[in-house]
Amino acid sequence: MHIETERKFLVKGDFLPDVYARRRIVQGYICSAPGRTVRVRIRENESFLTIKGASDEKGMSRYEFEQAIPMEDAEQLLKLCEPGIIDKVRHLARIGNHTWEIDVFHGENEGLVLAEIELASEEEPFERPAWLGEEVTGDRRYYNSQLTKNPYQNWKNIR
Repeated sequence: MHIETERKFLVKGDFLPDVYARRRIVQGYICSAPGRTVRVRIRENESFLTIKGASDEKGMSRYEFEQAIPMEDAEQLLKLCEPGIIDKVRHLARIGNHTWEIDVFHGENEGLVLAEIELASEEEPFERPAWLGEEVTGDRRYYNSQLTKNPYQNWKNIR
């Protein structure tokens, strides 16, 4: 069983000098029910089916199963997804002993930039880059599955 432990932050500064790679990601959700999601993701010329369980009370850890699938299957499965597609460019930055994933969202989530770090445990220390902003770990609004239902563009009147 694979338990994913990650923390999520807003980005407040220029992270681009730290980036060593980037890739476009398009993903949709076959199921985005509370406590479980089933996601289809195309990352350039790779595709995956991912199932995630409920997050713990802090929103940091949850069960994750991911399997590579043929691109043709991913393209067909995207057509079966719930309304709302996530379109983003993921930038990778190595800071200390960790790789940060910085997602720059497009489409209805344009303007949102989030950084995630995967950890071996909830207590694992990590270096905080200067561009790291407010922590939003556990804030469901920032879950990709929720951004398909209530895109960042809709938040303008409440931010």
